[in-house]
Amino acid sequence: MKPISFFLSVAVCTGIMTSPLFADVAKGQKWYTKECKSCHGNGTKGAGMHTQDEWDELFGNDNEQIIKKHIGTPAEAYFKGESFKNRSKDIRDFLFEYGSDSGNVPAC
Repeated sequence: MKPISFFLSVAVCTGIMTSPLFADVAKGQKWYTKECKSCHGNGTKGAGMHTQDEWDELFGNDNEQIIKKHIGTPAEAYFKGESFKNRSKDIRDFLFEYGSDSGNVPAC
């Protein structure tokens, strides 16, 4: 009986500890709508600007390319700030999920 209890305890703890490491598409859509929609349009239009591979590249290397693309724009301060850093995984997952080659369309 003890091995089963131990296994369940480990599984629960692992689930609790790793859940913040995963991004959330729905949260990403929320943040996209709040921070990006005014320049890039609705989620379908914005996410469709790039393929899934392109989104991966833009958000790779600690968001290096996506930040560079926004230098000199009204959004520069946001992309260089903590707010974007904290939300970037969710935003990336939203954009990736609905990239131009995904076949998916976000619900409004």
